Amino acid sequence: MIQEVEKKEDKISEDLKDLVIARLDVLPSDKRISIGSIGEFTKEELIDSVKEGNEVGRKIIELELNFLRALKDGTLLEELISDKDN
Repeated sequence: MIQEVEKKEDKISEDLKDLVIARLDVLPSDKRISIGSIGEFTKEELIDSVKEGNEVGRKIIELELNFLRALKDGTLLEELISDKDN
């Protein structure tokens, strides 16, 4: 039973992958995106990673979800406003 729950948590829904891919698809093709100490990637490499569900793909999905949650919660706007005031 525990293994089944872990597998469900590890599996990323296709809808979520599609959302992240759509967001990545609007990035300029000539730019590279740096992900901390993991490395630099092209838009196409990131899209492929999301499709494969590898470590980089999971990290991109996590980052996108955090961004969307911050946008929804208003914390992103608060951060932008506080940075502007400084």
